[in-house]
Amino acid sequence: MQKTITIAVDAMGGDNAPGEIIKGAVLAVHDRKDIKILLVGKEDLIKKELTGQEYDISRLEIIPAEDVITNNEAPVMAIRRKKDSSIVVALNLVKKGEADAFVSAGSTGAVLAGGQLIVGRMNGVERPPLAPVIPTMNGVSLLIDCGANVDARSTHLVQFAKMGSIYMENVIGIKNPRVAIVNIGAEEEKGNMLVKETFPLLKNCNDINFIGSIEAREIPYGAADVIVCEAFVGNVILKLYEGLGSALIGKIKEGLMSTTKSKIGALLCKPALKETVKDFDASRYGGAPMLGLNGLVVKAHGNAKSIEIRNSIIQCVTFTEQNMNEKLRNNLSNNE
Repeated sequence: MQKTITIAVDAMGGDNAPGEIIKGAVLAVHDRKDIKILLVGKEDLIKKELTGQEYDISRLEIIPAEDVITNNEAPVMAIRRKKDSSIVVALNLVKKGEADAFVSAGSTGAVLAGGQLIVGRMNGVERPPLAPVIPTMNGVSLLIDCGANVDARSTHLVQFAKMGSIYMENVIGIKNPRVAIVNIGAEEEKGNMLVKETFPLLKNCNDINFIGSIEAREIPYGAADVIVCEAFVGNVILKLYEGLGSALIGKIKEGLMSTTKSKIGALLCKPALKETVKDFDASRYGGAPMLGLNGLVVKAHGNAKSIEIRNSIIQCVTFTEQNMNEKLRNNLSNNE
């Protein structure tokens, strides 16, 4: 018998909540028969958004939570004070085993702090990283860490590399994934103190396929499958990636609409261009999992629309089906 996977969704988190969040949840329920979604948030607002939508009521349940943690609140303080917030209530569902995973487009700081304070770290995990999948010319790569640990140590980065390798092999299906550390050059002696300390540790790590340094310009070409860095560098890479992609698409559209001839050309190349742009749409890959916790926590973009929420939910299904937490736990305990 097929196991039902239960996913708690923060209905109040994100720029487009609750509308787009709830639409994404409904899409996921339509697409997968093996999931149940717990929509956590203000009951009256959730019911209003669900009005007129068709879905299996046995697989979509409302869990009341009257408070909302905003982006301008101190994350740790908000987690401790707002016990009835959608983030805290949902994370407690994961902690108690009433949900297999949690998805939120809300406050990144609150999700990261709550993940550690409520769900808790696995034994042996020093710092849980945030690890989004990013599109490349050759498919996708995992950027780890992109926002959780801005003052990481070399031992943290080695753990990131191990966890990222396990994730890419089991969830994405890339065998023996190539691991690289972000650097300002290919030479081993280059980089800041953190990179110089981490490089030999990765080089001597038998659990990963370490290929050396990767420069930022090589990332979009898929030069590595797992891209290791501390969170400050990772977040800059991620935001530049997203911003540049959006700017280029905007300029291409502007150019195609500039003259009558270009408009005719645009009509001819529209199907191929649309397919190419879709390959570089980060929302199709879901959110960023926080690896190394006792339960799955996935952070979607703050401006996530329904498709990204739907994909983040499906991402949780794959993670759970592959028994990722157990694989991470076993690998890390074997290397303590």
